[in-house]
Amino acid sequence: MTRPDGPGLTDAERWEQGMAVRRAVLSGEHVDAATAAITPLTADWQDFITRTAWGDVWSRPGLDRRSRSIAVLTSLIAHGHHDELAMHLRAAVRNGLTVDEVGEVILQSAIYSGVPAANAAFRVASGVFAETSPAEGSTEGAS
Repeated sequence: MTRPDGPGLTDAERWEQGMAVRRAVLSGEHVDAATAAITPLTADWQDFITRTAWGDVWSRPGLDRRSRSIAVLTSLIAHGHHDELAMHLRAAVRNGLTVDEVGEVILQSAIYSGVPAANAAFRVASGVFAETSPAEGSTEGAS
C-alpha cells in the first residue's frame, strides 16, 4: 500500500507531514506546549506519534478529519480516556463537528460503550465546552 502522499516518504517527510496535521487538528498552541515538555524519556514517543499517528494515519486520504474525529471520540469514550477525550473534543469542533453533533456521538456511544461511559463523556464535554469561546462551542459548527 502506498503512503498518503505517495510511496517511499522518508521518516523526516512523515514527521513534517505529521506535524502539519497535528497542528491543524490539535492547534499550534497545544503542539507547542507538548513539544516544549519533551524530555529524554518522552522524545522517542513524541517522534513516534508525530510520524505514525499524525504523519501516517491522520494523513491518509480515506477519511476526512471530521470523520476521523468521530472515530477517535467513540474510541476514547469506550476506553475511558478522559484527558485525551477533552483534547479531541476541542479538535472535533476544530474539524467541523458542532456541539450538538458531539452530543449525538456521545449518545450513540452510550449504546455500544455503556451508560457510565457516556455519563463521563458528557461530563468531560460539558467542562470543555464551558471553557471555549462562543464561536468554538456554538452549535453552528466550525470552519
